[in-house]
Amino acid sequence: MIDYENLRKANEPFFEEYQRSFTGLLESGWFILGNAVKQFESEFAAFNGNKECIGVANGLDALILCLRALDLEKGSEVIVPSNTYIATILSILQCGLTPVLVEPDIATYNIDPRSIEAAVTPRTKAVMVVHLYGKACDMDAITAVTNKHALALIEDCAQSHGAKYKGRMTGTFGYGAFSFYPTKNLGCLGDGGAVTTDDAGFAKAIRMLRNYGSEKKYYNEVVGYNSRLDEIQAGFLSVKLKRLDEITAHKRSLAALYHQGLKDDFIKPQQHADYFDVFHIYNIRHPKRDELKEYLLKNGIRTEVHYPVPPHRQKAMSGVLLKGEFPLSEEIHATTLSLPISFCHSESEVRQVIEVMNRF
Repeated sequence: MIDYENLRKANEPFFEEYQRSFTGLLESGWFILGNAVKQFESEFAAFNGNKECIGVANGLDALILCLRALDLEKGSEVIVPSNTYIATILSILQCGLTPVLVEPDIATYNIDPRSIEAAVTPRTKAVMVVHLYGKACDMDAITAVTNKHALALIEDCAQSHGAKYKGRMTGTFGYGAFSFYPTKNLGCLGDGGAVTTDDAGFAKAIRMLRNYGSEKKYYNEVVGYNSRLDEIQAGFLSVKLKRLDEITAHKRSLAALYHQGLKDDFIKPQQHADYFDVFHIYNIRHPKRDELKEYLLKNGIRTEVHYPVPPHRQKAMSGVLLKGEFPLSEEIHATTLSLPISFCHSESEVRQVIEVMNRF
């Protein structure tokens, strides 16, 4: 059986270093916002090309704290892609703001800048883009819109660690919100997240918000949260960050096999020289997605669907005002299938997946 993901196997190359990191932390006796978090924040800021990185508890909190730090008026509109993972929309709702869903580009699955422009109203205060599947959005066109209308720009980088647009890392165009969920290219062994920025004032606000609204212990300046990146996870992330380029290169090599070997019956990810894709997910689309998924399972190959239900169809969103019809999002969610492309997968396994798929 070829698993879609096997986190034990994917993390096995790091076990010895994880053990040394954990032992050092245990012996230090400092378990909250200590040297491990500071070290990782410094390392990830340098890796990503940011001046500031602030570790937080998870990717959703990273988005929420970005919105909170912007201090937008309640009910302000935030434009967001209609085919994102629901966490992006939850962050907007949790802050008392209004999500305005717009359609993606069907070729890239990322938000369409033309749809952003068309959705701007006097109540629009921010745009939250999502670099879905590990492909950067069209940032020149997007920043042209946000600059024209003086809108804040938040980048949901939960799937795009190391991804680039025209040589520039995601998370450097606006305020970057990262997740380090275990399945990510840069994943820890639990929950974790971070905010990246070049704005020192914004970084200070995030640091206070993540720690009860406090900059100085027991002195609380704003109503904050308990959303701190854990020392243990920060240590593990520092271990893995040293080999993130290797992880990315491996996944890109597997993606190249898929792209070259799969028949054109399958709609494959679009490739372009302006985009350095990191393939957190390698998705294809097919009109008989569910039959294909079942066929692969019968032939010993597990796959995933990211995501089976579009946000506006989720039960949790009933009663929430998500205006409009989203046919492109519906089509993507009904036809997308994610293929095995983990750090633990071999080229021979991917060739086996290709061979089985081409028989479908």
